[in-house]
Amino acid sequence: MTAYCFFDVKAIHDDEAMARYRQEVVPLVESFGGRYVVVGGPWEVVEGGWRPAFPVMITFPDMAAAEAWYSSDAYRPLRQLRQRAATADAVFFDSVGADAPAAAAHGAETVVEVVR
Repeated sequence: MTAYCFFDVKAIHDDEAMARYRQEVVPLVESFGGRYVVVGGPWEVVEGGWRPAFPVMITFPDMAAAEAWYSSDAYRPLRQLRQRAATADAVFFDSVGADAPAAAAHGAETVVEVVR
């Protein structure tokens, strides 16, 4: 099932380092089967008060591929470069799959447990 890696870049402290990061990270992401699907805007908030600063979303074939990329020896120096050059939040999501029941797709069982 597809995995989604979401980064919200809050601030860039070193433009030159981030330029180097962007140049080097794309081919590495692709080598793990990843693909950038969102880089910046435009975006629209339709509910709530959350406002992403600079959203970036990468898809991978599955969570194993996403985690392999993120924890790889090849990405480690780039991750450290990005973390020094920018402030960001990062979250990985695993999809529910195309044949999941509608209730599972909306997390109904989890929501019920949380609300109780």
